[in-house]
Amino acid sequence: MQKSMSKRILFIAPYPNAQAPSQRFRFEQYIPALKEAGFEIEVNPFLSAKDWAPLYKEGSFARKGWSMVRSFIRRWGLMTKIRRFDYIFIHREASMIGPPVFEFIIAKVLRKKYIYDFDDAIWLPNYSQSNAKFHRLKAYGKVKKIIRWADSVVVGNSFLAEYASKYNDNVQIIPTTIDLENVHNLVTKHQEDVIRIGWTGSHTTMEYLPLLVPTLKELEQNHPIKFRVISNHPPEIELDCLEYVKWDKDSEIEDLAAIHIGVMPLKDSIWAKGKCGFKGLQYMSLEIPSVMSAVGVNPEIVENGENGFLIEKEEDWRHVLLQLIQDIELRKKIGKAGHQTVKDRYSVAANTPKYLALFQ
Repeated sequence: MQKSMSKRILFIAPYPNAQAPSQRFRFEQYIPALKEAGFEIEVNPFLSAKDWAPLYKEGSFARKGWSMVRSFIRRWGLMTKIRRFDYIFIHREASMIGPPVFEFIIAKVLRKKYIYDFDDAIWLPNYSQSNAKFHRLKAYGKVKKIIRWADSVVVGNSFLAEYASKYNDNVQIIPTTIDLENVHNLVTKHQEDVIRIGWTGSHTTMEYLPLLVPTLKELEQNHPIKFRVISNHPPEIELDCLEYVKWDKDSEIEDLAAIHIGVMPLKDSIWAKGKCGFKGLQYMSLEIPSVMSAVGVNPEIVENGENGFLIEKEEDWRHVLLQLIQDIELRKKIGKAGHQTVKDRYSVAANTPKYLALFQ
């Protein structure tokens, strides 16, 4: 691709750089390719690193309130610079609370086109207890307006595309992707002694872990297993085999690669249908066999028994996990097939041409 004449792209996002998974794996990891193609890049988060720190902690209501005020002031300042950019890319929302004021200003007042990107069913109420007081300020109904005003919309799966297509004719799917070259560039070392079943995610998705507890309680009685949970908060489940690892960006991949079987339990809900299967893709990228609830996009990623396993009923968890615990060759076979799926369809390299085409 020919290099552009130093056109400028502004990425508007909720969170500070390199912190939130949705940003890291939706657009941040494509920035090197965009720079290589000749674009100048600016990322402008709603929250600064300082304001992000207390966001998901219990209490601190006054501190969180002031963080929002400061963030709004910064966002108003950004509106004076919008015309300097050739492309505007909005990930999820320009402001974390309130109506779509800034999107309206960009599209209707400043008459600038923008690309809108999201990777969850964010039009549905979904919030952590630590931020329940801010829940009323979220204005979930704004999503359809932001979609309607956008020049184009990018989403992570077909369910999200179906919703977006109600309000905009220019919708395309780019999956949430894995950087096999620079980030997820290790593979697990399968072993036959202690088998580590693992899960990774933020505390906001821990609500699904209790689905696994009965199965894990049974398995830990007769098999040498550990259940590793990698997250920003310890889980509130009781298991003798529980092994909590605090999430750390610097050791994230090494901590994941110590897992021998990856799990992604989900309830069959509208919110879950909007998930983009990223936990499963992370496991697969590291040649870890992925066991996922057959919900949402997961059946599009996994062919059951070929490159991973899909769980239809609660009793399937025990059957599949026991099979993988007892058969190291099956773990290796499924792990390698999963890795190939990521390389072919869900890697940064496979999707970079499609991503660059957004800015032509």
